[in-house]
Amino acid sequence: MNNPLPLALWLSSRRHPQHIVAFEGPHCFTQADLINDVQRIYSWLKTQPGERWALCFDNSYDFIAALLATLHAGKTPVLPGHSREAQLREQQMHFCGVLSDTPLNLSCRVMNPQVLACKAIEPFEAVTADAGVVFFTSGSTGEPAQIFKTVRALDEEIAWLATLWGDNSGDCRVVGSVSHQHLYGFTFRVMLPMSLGLPGDAAMIHFPEQLAAHSLHPLLFISSPAFLKRLDGNLAAPVFKRVISAAGKLDDDTALQARLWLKTAVSEIYGTTETGVLAWREHSQPAPEWQPFPAVCFTEQEDGWWVESPLIHEGCRPLDDILEFTAQGRFRLSGRRDRIVKIEEKRVSLSEIERRLLALPGINDVAVVPVVRGNRIALGAVVVAPQSDNTHKQHWREALRAWLEPIAIPRYWRIVERIPLNSQSKRSWAQLQELFDETR
Repeated sequence: MNNPLPLALWLSSRRHPQHIVAFEGPHCFTQADLINDVQRIYSWLKTQPGERWALCFDNSYDFIAALLATLHAGKTPVLPGHSREAQLREQQMHFCGVLSDTPLNLSCRVMNPQVLACKAIEPFEAVTADAGVVFFTSGSTGEPAQIFKTVRALDEEIAWLATLWGDNSGDCRVVGSVSHQHLYGFTFRVMLPMSLGLPGDAAMIHFPEQLAAHSLHPLLFISSPAFLKRLDGNLAAPVFKRVISAAGKLDDDTALQARLWLKTAVSEIYGTTETGVLAWREHSQPAPEWQPFPAVCFTEQEDGWWVESPLIHEGCRPLDDILEFTAQGRFRLSGRRDRIVKIEEKRVSLSEIERRLLALPGINDVAVVPVVRGNRIALGAVVVAPQSDNTHKQHWREALRAWLEPIAIPRYWRIVERIPLNSQSKRSWAQLQELFDETR
């Protein structure tokens, strides 16, 4: 399993027509099915103007077919990471059309591939050497940032993972509780199974009961700390070949409790959308240190840590995290430098929420801070709105729903005359946090 198949060859004759590519419940999708489904989209896309096409799919198999059709047609797939109409309209300058299994009311062309007619099989054009995929991530300014990943880099990332874990994945199926629409899920639920020839689940797992139902085959489970915290020890556990976690830091208590049910230590990945995978660790003991991948180089500079990697399109990038290295070349994470927080393993930009609130009538200023209650993190909004009172909070929440996921909408609100400042005339984050003190 250490010789993954490059993306450009996924539709080649190297795989038998009856090779199982994906499954959904008892139904299996074969290599022949995939070629037919890609052909329908490919033939249509070849006749369409424009280069960039957004992919918005809940079903991972349909997503794979659209991804391959787009790349072989010489187009560039764009992954907005969601299917929210309001935000897609705002991002529409970045793509000329949308392929989606969700009805969308946009001014650009929206096509559901299921309505396209079947076409006779014809040779696909080769995926070009400079082909790639565009992802979106929240930058420190709050504006969605485009991240271009070359197919070459995506293939190399899988080669690293196959070298690390491929020998232990030969006869398993890949299931996941994370979305394929973001880089972590894309890498491990799309690239990894397709490259290694492993059947992947077309549906996403939302509940522990769904995971427990996968009892007929050994599993490679792609998850996150939020889901691992919800595992139910009263359920009968399937057989797990490996469990991988990312999208948020996995604490020791969650890792230990999960291991008792999974019967295997959780392997954790550290990386970002901008950089791809950077390091890994295995929770076979408390507080494991991170081990960088061999080709990744970290450098400390005056403005923080920078990382250099063949997976980064620009060659090197700054990191938002603060790293503490050991003499053996491993490291620990000791905090963040930016205004991005993770809630339930989702990356939330505080600057983005502030920008949305400032656009609402009557709000003169706003500051959003994370609020910790017990072991849970929520958001608190401090609002300067002279003509407003508590009745306006619900209106603000409803307005934000058009743009933000529910988890990014502030749960706690304070209306003040002015945002508190420190002696340097900068926002006093300590005073802002005190506004949400439970003793007040």
